[in-house]
Amino acid sequence: MNIRTHLDTKISEALANAGAENAPAVVKASARPEFGDYQANGIMGAAKKLKMNPRELAAKVLEHLDLSDMADNVEIAGPGFLNIHLKNEWLADKAELALTSEMLGMEKTANPQNVVIDYSAPNLAKEMHVGHLRSTIIGDAIARVLDYTGHNVIRQNHVGDWGTQFGMLLTYMGELQEKDEELSMQLSDLEKFYQAAKIRFDKDEDFAQTARENVVKLQAGDENFLKLWKQFIDTSLNHCDEIYKTLNVLLTRDDVMPESAYNDDLPQVIIDLDKQGLLTKDQGAQCVFMDEFKGKDDSIIPMIVQKSDGGYLYATTDLAALRYRHNKLNMDRGLYLVDARQSLHLKQVFTAGKKAGFVPEETQLEHMAFGTMMGKDGTPFKTRDGGTVKLIDLLDEAQQRAFDLVTQKNPDLDEVSRKSIAKTVGIGAVKYADLSKNRTSDYIFNWDTMLSFEGNTAPYLQYAYARIQSIFRKAGEINSDTNIVLVEPAERQLASKLLQFSEAIEIVAKEGTPNLLCNYLFELAGNFMTFYEACPIMKADEDVKQSRLKLAQLTANTLKTGLDLLGIEVMERM
Repeated sequence: MNIRTHLDTKISEALANAGAENAPAVVKASARPEFGDYQANGIMGAAKKLKMNPRELAAKVLEHLDLSDMADNVEIAGPGFLNIHLKNEWLADKAELALTSEMLGMEKTANPQNVVIDYSAPNLAKEMHVGHLRSTIIGDAIARVLDYTGHNVIRQNHVGDWGTQFGMLLTYMGELQEKDEELSMQLSDLEKFYQAAKIRFDKDEDFAQTARENVVKLQAGDENFLKLWKQFIDTSLNHCDEIYKTLNVLLTRDDVMPESAYNDDLPQVIIDLDKQGLLTKDQGAQCVFMDEFKGKDDSIIPMIVQKSDGGYLYATTDLAALRYRHNKLNMDRGLYLVDARQSLHLKQVFTAGKKAGFVPEETQLEHMAFGTMMGKDGTPFKTRDGGTVKLIDLLDEAQQRAFDLVTQKNPDLDEVSRKSIAKTVGIGAVKYADLSKNRTSDYIFNWDTMLSFEGNTAPYLQYAYARIQSIFRKAGEINSDTNIVLVEPAERQLASKLLQFSEAIEIVAKEGTPNLLCNYLFELAGNFMTFYEACPIMKADEDVKQSRLKLAQLTANTLKTGLDLLGIEVMERM
């Protein structure tokens, strides 16, 4: 049950009955226990519109508000807030239900949608680098949450597998073949292979010209080049699969929908845009001019869909993908996990797609933009010599640093166990450090803070979960016949926070903000630590002990589920 939504509905109805039609209740969890469990803050805005005294309106709202089944006190505070204090017995009953529920008291959405999520999308010409991390893990977390809430999630990995750079790579592969060199060995490090091909392309004009000709041959379906291209793509996707497995990301080969898949539809996209009267020829290029995109000098920023030489651009492919997602995937909502710099591009694609009728007007299209991962110096994260950091190298380093930390803390633990813990802690730390930040902001990558067992980090939450498991190893089985009873303030505060899980999940599903789930889990772990210190479990009377064990179990279940929705694993021991 989403308590906030329930209260919001009840208070909105009371506002309407008090004369404030369509006024939002603006219900939020209280920041401090003395202000109750929830606060309704919408009365002041409604009173201003009605030119009433807010406290007078609040009194009228209370006359029409009946929360007697769930609250033992609803009071007017300050200039017109409503503070809602929930009943201990009601909180305890809801906590019992959450403990036996598959979804921790949540219900699946009543209105499931086909949600297409475009994320990760590496360029297959070279290996994944740190720039792909945010799209991959934020997209995966949002996909998991939407799936959990009952939507039909369709993952689309829109990988780059076409274009001039592949002519360069295939020409270089052809040269190595002629020299009888083992291609699989050469392709084991795609970054070095790409760099070697690029050097040849930049320094040898004959090679560059051949590369350009070979792109044309590839696109025309030349058998030999198609064979080489497929070999290269397969190798590159193997590299991606390794990354996804290490990151515990749910993308598979079945989710790959490459740029090349839309190649045959690109001429039709141009024809259909022209039929809708959306095309204008400008300096030989086919452009879409839309009044919504005017620059500072009042001139329209065009979206180019076909170059003067007949070549197509990202916009053309994205429009074809948009149409495919509507026609074939029955998309109700499309989420694009693409960095913030592509904001104008995607706005133009979405607007043109709807004007052209490629997707209906009611289709929700959302650019879920994200900022850049920065180094300590405040510039984009690079290697010491200024190069791009390969993602696999970053993840290897995370595991090594975590292994050193685990060895330092548990030197007597066997090496296999230390490595297993190090992988879970290291990868979890990298992911959580990113996911816990507002996705639209840039953030500073810092090994020391992300691997800390204190503060809002994955190791802290993983440790909180493992600590609860250690309690159960001492306490044994819970007596299910004993009910949860809330007496102490710390018990009550923990139960109240546990019942806010669905609120955090629903906001993430709506707004694509995994950081709000991270914040919730961090606050929950803090509430549990306060409860653990204030409310002894093992020394308590049996009924009290069993009640507190149930609260501990619900906390463990919630931490584990929440971290799993972020793609982060937990351990029974640390």
